[in-house]
Amino acid sequence: MKPINIGILGLGTVGGGTAKVLKRNAAEIERRCGRQIRLFMAADKRQDLDTAEMFLPETVLTDDAFAVVTHPDVDIVVELIGGSTIAKDLILKAIENGKHVVTANKKLLAEYGNEIFAAAEEKDVMVMFEAAVAGGIPIIKVLREGLSANRIEWIAGIINGTSNFILSEMREKGSPFPAVLAEAQRLGYAEADPTFDIEGHDAGHKITIMASLAFGIPLSFNNCYLEGISKLDSKDIQYAEELGYRLKLLGITRRTANGIELRVHPTLIPEKRLLANVNGVMNAVWVHADTVGSTLHYGAGAGELATASAVVADIVDLSRMITSDATGRVPHLAFQPSKVQNLPILPMDEITSSYYLRVGAVDESGVLANITRILAEEGISIEALIQKGVWKREDSAEIVILTHSTREKHIKNAICAIEKLPQVSKPVVMIRMESFHTN
Repeated sequence: MKPINIGILGLGTVGGGTAKVLKRNAAEIERRCGRQIRLFMAADKRQDLDTAEMFLPETVLTDDAFAVVTHPDVDIVVELIGGSTIAKDLILKAIENGKHVVTANKKLLAEYGNEIFAAAEEKDVMVMFEAAVAGGIPIIKVLREGLSANRIEWIAGIINGTSNFILSEMREKGSPFPAVLAEAQRLGYAEADPTFDIEGHDAGHKITIMASLAFGIPLSFNNCYLEGISKLDSKDIQYAEELGYRLKLLGITRRTANGIELRVHPTLIPEKRLLANVNGVMNAVWVHADTVGSTLHYGAGAGELATASAVVADIVDLSRMITSDATGRVPHLAFQPSKVQNLPILPMDEITSSYYLRVGAVDESGVLANITRILAEEGISIEALIQKGVWKREDSAEIVILTHSTREKHIKNAICAIEKLPQVSKPVVMIRMESFHTN
């Protein structure tokens, strides 16, 4: 049977890892596919690469990525350049030339996936993207295929290793955010400009993709709420710990009667939950569905070989179906294109959650009564309350409140009123809480 020719675009960490895996495990991959998978061509701007570990002598190397996507002998294009400019042009050109595509580009898919998938359907080719979400965890296959008998209710994921490392270190060492970020950069877990990770953009791209697969909706990154971890205070992590909670940056998407919740933000989780105990740079995705119940998927969310594993798995899947009738393939977004529903994405004021509030106030009688009165006026009940130390210099204290579930607009109204109290000395700190009840 004719070999499948692969063309790789970009030989950075993931591209180089993919090339190594294809070469190292060539015999095992051929046993799974029933035909040879051959790294035929690779493009990278750098021409001083040490290719001995990555390529066979006959592999064609070029600095022109468009030469790969237009080459008549390339069957599958693997895009590992990243970004949403030249990568988009290359993928659309590959599709135009009848090539199947594998990509790890979550930003491109979250922002332009609707256009890319429509082009692929028109040309009867597939775009595979397992490596775009959670690295080596095969969560895309789980959502597209493994849970296809289910009505998925919600997904909650620790899907950015950089932020999870920072929060884990802040909890374990009590260190402030800037110091832990510097350590993450020193260890190579955070970029020199860490904005994409610590402000929630990376997690937002990933939860956008998972929401589409879970609920059969178009990709809608522009409607995803993003809130990062850069403004978090280590004292809130410590106070939450005293109350039995851990703080994680979560991507959350949930089906409700009024629409879809799609959000990324720091979240307090009960410490007894497995998700609360995922530490360091590891990722985990918790899926709750009506038939199977809850499943938790854990593993390395990034890294050379973990991500390359997902890329090569997509290559194997494509190689198996490359001669099949297009009507028998799994749809890109899990649901048949004609059945994708444009459900509303809820604004944050309409989401329902529980809340952690930290209020700095003058330590005098009546303050706590005023705060609880304001919460009651908004229909917000209190789950727990503690008062932290009094500073004689300012004669002030910190009151920490955990609320029961309420609409976000009500908690915002309450915070606004609390901050107007003359005894309240600083802005109220608010962090969302999720218990993830599964019954």
